[in-house]
Amino acid sequence: MKVYDDHRTPPISWQQGAFSVTTDIAQLDIPAIHAYLTRSSWAEGIDIETVRMAVSNSLSFGLFEAGKQIGFARLATDFATFGYLCDVYVLEEYQQQGMGRWLVSCCQAHPLMARLRKIMLVTTTAPWLYQKFGYQPVNLENTVWQIARPDIYKQSGNT
Repeated sequence: MKVYDDHRTPPISWQQGAFSVTTDIAQLDIPAIHAYLTRSSWAEGIDIETVRMAVSNSLSFGLFEAGKQIGFARLATDFATFGYLCDVYVLEEYQQQGMGRWLVSCCQAHPLMARLRKIMLVTTTAPWLYQKFGYQPVNLENTVWQIARPDIYKQSGNT
């Protein structure tokens, strides 16, 4: 049985005027990603080392304007069958300009996405955006299960 040690694909980039999206983690601004996530509704209080680990163990997408990170998304994945699209954001001053739609379209355009059997996400803020890309609510009784710890980053000892 062959084991794949290097599951990463070479970085891919997209350009749209002054904006770019890249999967090159060397270009990602971890402190900027952390600054947004720590004030987000889903990862409030997350520590920077957890962000660094999550980014490095995922297929991560950075959205930039002239080298400044203005958005982010990551696909937590086994790189074979399953992906969980998460931590998607665009800075407030860049919202309402189609940047979120473009960021998600770049995520969806990545060759890995075409191979995955199941791609999931959880959102309370932009279901209309994800519906445009084919995501559908599950909402079937006893189908999707979870262990939720929404305050895990606020607990003492996790910072």
